[in-house]
Amino acid sequence: MWLAIFGAILLFAVGGAAYIVCGFHRFSFIKKLGEKHRFLAWLLALILAAAVCGVTAVINAWSAAVVMIHLFIFWLICDIIAAVVGKIRGKKSERNIAGVAAIAVTAAYLAFGWYFAHRIVITEYSLSTGKDVGDGVRIVLIADSHLGVTLDGEKFAEQMERIDALAPDIVVLAGDFVDDESKKTDMVRACEALGDIDADYGVYYVFGNHDKGYYSEEYRDFKEDDLRSALTSNGVTILEDETAQAGGYVRIIGRQDRSVEDRASMMTLMANDALNSGYKIVIDHQPNDYNEEASCGADLVLSGHTHGGPLIPAGQIGLLIGANDSLYGHKHIKGTDFIVTSGISTWAIPFKTGAKSEIVVIDVV
Repeated sequence: MWLAIFGAILLFAVGGAAYIVCGFHRFSFIKKLGEKHRFLAWLLALILAAAVCGVTAVINAWSAAVVMIHLFIFWLICDIIAAVVGKIRGKKSERNIAGVAAIAVTAAYLAFGWYFAHRIVITEYSLSTGKDVGDGVRIVLIADSHLGVTLDGEKFAEQMERIDALAPDIVVLAGDFVDDESKKTDMVRACEALGDIDADYGVYYVFGNHDKGYYSEEYRDFKEDDLRSALTSNGVTILEDETAQAGGYVRIIGRQDRSVEDRASMMTLMANDALNSGYKIVIDHQPNDYNEEASCGADLVLSGHTHGGPLIPAGQIGLLIGANDSLYGHKHIKGTDFIVTSGISTWAIPFKTGAKSEIVVIDVV
């Protein structure tokens, strides 16, 4: 499904590129050139469009596609507005004001998107429970660091210093810590930073759909075993359909990712832990099993994966096709609290126009 969507995005970008070339061709200096040199005029329009694409292609192909799609959409909107205004005035503008406006709006819009992807805010939630949690439990949640996009190892370490200053009892990494493009040096440095966090009841991690890699193990310069070793040697507890005790009041149930065919059902995991009456936190990378998780009596379910819908309307499409039960934020269903974070970074495209990058702080009393 998502491959089809990404394919449609690329086709849309190509079609939009043709429209953009025509838009550039309407600028007066190119039109003037076309009066004597038609081929050169179209070539210059093509070069200008290619330059816009090429500048962002330095980041990656997906970023270039995103820029071209947004420029096409804004240019089309500006052209429509210009046509309506021209009809009302009874006179068509000789200048390509719509083109100038489209370029300016696209640049401003994506500049804000870049800012929201790279600026990491702290989002706080306060939850209450009827179960005994002592004087309260502070949980810090992060997900989707996808090391190498907006955060390298050192920048990730800086964020871990912020987390340590929050005095967490429990730190949760809800998957997609690394990606196919991540480098071993960044992965190792990030794991060391996790080891420096002074969390009273520990740091817990579940695999996301990107962590083990979509491609062959030779694609990146470290393997799954290297990741496991770096995490565990720095005191991080990896949970794969397993349960751990975090202090005297909290049980943590870490699920394998939904992409794993033989992952245990929530009913099985809760049945294995039925004798424990503590406050139960479920870590599930993809927010896609809410009914069962609520029915089985989980107290709190923590997820990532959606990135909060980083580019409008990507998140909304995910909800419409049933890929996720929630896009972002807090829901309370049948006595269970569900929180989805927009992630501390983003995947492939360093823009967030529909969300923000965040660290989540959850105080349970």
